[in-house]
Amino acid sequence: MTAVEHRPEADAATTLPRRAEAPTVEAPPLVRLTTGKQDTRRRRRFTGLERFLGVVLFFALWELASRVGWLSSTDLAAPSKVLDVGWDMLRDGTLGPAIWASLQRVLWGLAIGIPIATALAVAAGLTRVGDDLIDRNIQMLRFVPVIGLQSLFILWLGIGETVKITLIVIGVAFPVYVNTYSAIRQINPGYMELSRVVGLGRWQRIRRVVLPGAMPGFLVGVRLATAVAWLILVFAEQINATEGLGALIIKAQTFFQSDVIVVCLLVYAVLGLVTDTLVRLLEKGVLRWQPGR
Repeated sequence: MTAVEHRPEADAATTLPRRAEAPTVEAPPLVRLTTGKQDTRRRRRFTGLERFLGVVLFFALWELASRVGWLSSTDLAAPSKVLDVGWDMLRDGTLGPAIWASLQRVLWGLAIGIPIATALAVAAGLTRVGDDLIDRNIQMLRFVPVIGLQSLFILWLGIGETVKITLIVIGVAFPVYVNTYSAIRQINPGYMELSRVVGLGRWQRIRRVVLPGAMPGFLVGVRLATAVAWLILVFAEQINATEGLGALIIKAQTFFQSDVIVVCLLVYAVLGLVTDTLVRLLEKGVLRWQPGR
């Protein structure tokens, strides 16, 4: 048998052609991208700065109008004058006791009015009898101006601290009742039915289903109630008040001291803002389970 001669040309013809290798491309350097949370934080900071800029601009225009002469110091004192007078009132012990007296009245009004309104809202929201006996009367009375009841309460309760706190209690009770009652009515009936199926009693249903479900509306009512309490306090302290911010305002009105009046009004505003902030912090802590908190 004759040996077959090996030919390199045959091997070259049968070998598959190689694929062209792709050129290597260097990876671009990593770019650090800002996350959505960082952008959100920046927007929040910018929004907060805008709010402060608006306040600063307001007081700057007020100061400018006073210095140019557009505003008379008798009618409305300049912000710089108001700050000086407020600092003097703090140093001589005039403003501190007045703030504490007014704050006590508001705290007593909230401490009495909120539990009463909550209890009435629960009774009216959960029972048909309570709804017929309580809600109709509350809805009727809340359209009566609280300030209009001032003269009647003076006849009943005199001109002491009782009538002042009573006015605040009534003003506080209405927003808490309305918002809590509405929140109870909006609870999913399936939750109540499920609580009966699993064997929860009446008080357990209230504690585990009704109160958590009505908590958002209740806290909204509390926020509104704090604002109403400070508004009514301004009128309540006009009733023969010997101490408190209202007494200082009446005295300043007698002697045409607009700077003292503005100081007291600014203190009212700051105290109202502080109480509202405390309620908002409480709302964030209690309602952490809600989305977006």
